[in-house]
Order: sequence, then C-alpha cells, then structure tokens
Amino acid sequence: MHILVVEDERILCETIARSLKRLAYSVDCCYDGITAMQMLADDNFDLVVLDLNLPDADGMTVLRTLRKTDRDTKVLILSARSEVSDKVDGLDAGANDYMEKPFHLQELEARIRSLTRRKFIQKNICLECGKLRFDTRERVAYADDNPVALTRKENGILEYLLLNQGRPVSQEELIEHVWDSSVDSFSGSIRVHMSSLRKKLKAGLGYDPIVNKIGEGYKIGGNSKA
Repeated sequence: MHILVVEDERILCETIARSLKRLAYSVDCCYDGITAMQMLADDNFDLVVLDLNLPDADGMTVLRTLRKTDRDTKVLILSARSEVSDKVDGLDAGANDYMEKPFHLQELEARIRSLTRRKFIQKNICLECGKLRFDTRERVAYADDNPVALTRKENGILEYLLLNQGRPVSQEELIEHVWDSSVDSFSGSIRVHMSSLRKKLKAGLGYDPIVNKIGEGYKIGGNSKA
C-alpha cells in the first residue's frame, strides 16, 4: 500500500511515517499543501493522511482539488480542530475518516487498516490463496499454517498480490503501491525482493504460488510447475 502523509509538523510527520513503514506500507511525506497537490497529481496513492492546517494551501483545498479528479483514493484527516462542524465539512468534502489531535499511533494504524480493507473490498483480516495465508493485522504470512519469515517489502508485495488475485500485477504497479517515490522502474530492487519472496513461499508450500507472466506481470494463485 502506498500512503502519502501530509503534515507540516515534520517530527510528527516522520513519526507517523516510521510507524507505517514498520507495518510494511510504502510511505512518502510532504509538509505543505502545494507540494501535496503536485505529488497527488503525479503519483498514485492508496491513502492520504492529511493535516488541515498546512502552509501554502490548507488541507481542505488539497482535499477538494483531489476529489475533482479522484474519488477512489482514501483520505484520513488529522486535525486539532474538534468542532463537529469541522468534521462535517471534512467528510462532506470527501474525506473517508477524521481523527482529532492528539491521537495514539495504534488507533491511526487501525483506522488505516480499516480504510485500506474497504478500498479493496476486503472484509476478512486474513487474505488467503490455497494453503497460503496473510494476516493483515499481524503482518505475518503462513504457508500450510506455518509462519514464513518475510521482510517488510516482501510482506508488502505478497499482500498486494493477494489483494489482486486472478490478474497479473506489473512491476510499475508494484512500484506505485509497495515502494516509495525513491525507487524507479529501472531498479532491480523489485526483482531481488520478488525472487526472495518466491523462494521462501516455495520452501514452505512445496511449490511457487507466484507466476511471472512475460510482458504482463506477476500473478498469484498459479503453480509454477503447471
């Protein structure tokens, strides 16, 4: 999942980013409204954590600009404004959730999990494909009920493939949703992580559940021996 955190308090922004990266999310940060609108125009994000009190352009301007062209990206507002009218304005403008400051990181993480599950119409905490299972809350993969030790990036790749079972996912799409903006499509990083993930899953399952469809991308649910 690719998340943009827009918060002018840099320490808070970086604290949120570190917390989400520990959960294998891909996270980019920015600290003002103009930069946020540019990043949202240039890149694809699954979710935006958006402060309202931003320099250059406030959070409501960012939100309304986004919603002119994008109704799908989830938006979670963070704000010190606690009046009911502020919450109503934010939700009416297209936000999906609203949290008051100060807040607990664990609650923020839980709300993000809820929003991303809703985005992909995923009601279960666990994503499954045959004997392969991924617990989205605990961030743990299981092969034939045995835990598989994966890195954060490997967890992110597996989760995204399981959320998109039945169709090939291109390298470019993985970059958009699992990596942050520091990685480009010519990087060998994806191939290295994908190779490691496939070896680990094959060791646990006895077969490789990820198929590389040449010219299309990676698809989960197939036996590489087939």
